Amino acid sequence: MRVPSGGDCTVGVDVGTTAVKAVAVDPDGHVVARARVPHRVGTASVGHLEHDVAQAWRRGPKRALAQVAAELDGPPAGVTVTSMVPSITAVNRRGTPLLPGLLYGDARARPTGPEADAADDLGGEREQGRRMVEWAVGARPDAYAYWNCQAVATHALTGVPAVDGATATSFGGLCRAGTWDPVALEKLGISAAQVPVIGGMGEGLGTVPGTPTAFAGGSIDAFCEQIVAGAERVGDVLVIFGATLIVWVITEEWTDVPGLTTLPNMVAGQVQIGGPSNAGALFADWARSLVGGGRRRAAPTRPSDGPADEARSGDPDRIPVWLPYLRGERTPFHDSELRASVHGLDISQGPEAVVRAAHEASGFVIRRIIERSGAPAHRIVATGGGSRSLPWMQAVADATGLPVDTTAVSEGAALGAAYLARMAAGLVTGFTGCASWAGSGRRIEPDPVWASAAARRFEQFEALGPEG
Repeated sequence: MRVPSGGDCTVGVDVGTTAVKAVAVDPDGHVVARARVPHRVGTASVGHLEHDVAQAWRRGPKRALAQVAAELDGPPAGVTVTSMVPSITAVNRRGTPLLPGLLYGDARARPTGPEADAADDLGGEREQGRRMVEWAVGARPDAYAYWNCQAVATHALTGVPAVDGATATSFGGLCRAGTWDPVALEKLGISAAQVPVIGGMGEGLGTVPGTPTAFAGGSIDAFCEQIVAGAERVGDVLVIFGATLIVWVITEEWTDVPGLTTLPNMVAGQVQIGGPSNAGALFADWARSLVGGGRRRAAPTRPSDGPADEARSGDPDRIPVWLPYLRGERTPFHDSELRASVHGLDISQGPEAVVRAAHEASGFVIRRIIERSGAPAHRIVATGGGSRSLPWMQAVADATGLPVDTTAVSEGAALGAAYLARMAAGLVTGFTGCASWAGSGRRIEPDPVWASAAARRFEQFEALGPEG
């Protein structure tokens, strides 16, 4: 077998909530090498969500890049890091962490005092990044710098703590029009030299020391997922099944919906309506671990090729209803105080029914966002690590009544970052070619009997919720 030429390939490195994933990709968008380096996520209390920065943001990306590069004939043409937003830590002059890495939703970055009273929940969430920096400065005012995950990981690989313009917006009011606001930074007692370098999206900012490998500033995982998912038609619903569930309904009409976010889509003339939810893999994996009696098991590399019936068991009318608010809920309630509960559970139901209920809960969240958007929906385009789970995807199809089309590459964020790396290396210009990297996996159709039973449970799900 011929070893792929490194000069033809680029690498995307995705620092996820529970693992670093990396893929080496050829010019046609085919993955020729992949790596996965797991790490822990800290949840010492319900309000905390953090990483060991040295493990997850520094050593993990270096190991993942080294593993895929070792399978190439020569260094890759480019590399780009991607990760979730917002996040923060404090570092010394060498980039060594002085604090844990705070992740999205951590209670230490919630508004307090007059700010909490003045801001609505959605507005408060948009300023998480700014408050994270404020927390880090307060915890370590002597720090050399305050970087997010993308900056730490990119620095670990290249020596430059760089992010792109989209990632910079996650710092809230500290960044204006792609540049740091010196007045806002000064109010925190820091300068632009203590925050990440900002580059254009896919803009080459230099090379990895000792190699010709170009790099760009670290980007946002959800954006990278989106550019290579193939959700380009009105009526598509892009769902990213990562630790966080992210739902975007693609439509043509700009509509501001309470609790939802509306943004321009990559395709001209289209918008996307939706946002993130806590009903993702952090919830689903936790639910499976409760009835599995042991450590969480990784999902298979690819969806099962077996019949869809293998993804279900039991009586479709005897499934409990699970409200998935382990850490509160983001879209559409933006309420960190909500908590999970299971309804209709009885002694006749086994572990399969409980897991099915957890999977359906994700589907019900997706259905709620679709219905609130008011936009037509024809299919779900599923990407992210959770899309490899056939039982989960079948439950989502049944719960929404929509077919689920999985992407061919579940490491969508890393794949999208590899495309940005091609831009950094000067091998492509702009985003017109990223659609050719989108590949389809398997289609999962809803089952009429199970979908009918799930529709009745969805009514109960809504009635039991905070607005019911």
